Amino acid sequence: MSTTRLLKKDLFGEIWLQKSGSGPTILRDTRSARWWLKWLARALLRREARGLAAMQGIAGVPALIHCDKERLTRSYHTGTPLPKGTPAGRAYFADAARLLRRMHCAGVVHNDLAKEPNLLVCDDGNPAFIDFQLAWHSTGRGRLFRIAAHEDIRHLLKHKRTYCADALTQRELRILAKPSPLSRAYMGLVKPVYLFVTRRLFGWSDREGAGDRGQQT
Repeated sequence: MSTTRLLKKDLFGEIWLQKSGSGPTILRDTRSARWWLKWLARALLRREARGLAAMQGIAGVPALIHCDKERLTRSYHTGTPLPKGTPAGRAYFADAARLLRRMHCAGVVHNDLAKEPNLLVCDDGNPAFIDFQLAWHSTGRGRLFRIAAHEDIRHLLKHKRTYCADALTQRELRILAKPSPLSRAYMGLVKPVYLFVTRRLFGWSDREGAGDRGQQT
């Protein structure tokens, strides 16, 4: 017997938790996306699928199960979003840094680790990353990839500073103090537009999901 539960519905479609005898999975369905955003919802679906496919076999990120033009199914991690989970300490962030290195070695940058709910504290205490819609998979890992990877690291360190600042090394403090030129340009030029569109037009916030996801989505 299988059951489904709607976790989230927005302009880009729906996210469902599916439970069956083979275990729980997450379904991202763009068929209900608004007509004027359906093209973007499908583009983000393809982007997520490419990133997940490149990371198959890496523990701590969702495994891609199926993807077609409109729907993506991935594995489910039992855990709690970082803002709601057990306070993360040194061991959690050391493991999260190792996970991030494995992702980058696979040619994938997350591009959305600034959002705390995209980091999970799993039931065993290990870290996991979710929501790879903005992820970028690159086989060449050129200069732009390295800049994006640096920003992934810096965003993870920001969370480490929030939860266990005393564990930051001198090198990590230097990384935090020096955002990339791309990041500075984003903060000055792109982010104001992003915040207007997402918060004023779409009604989102960067902490969306922090209070209503419960367990992992």
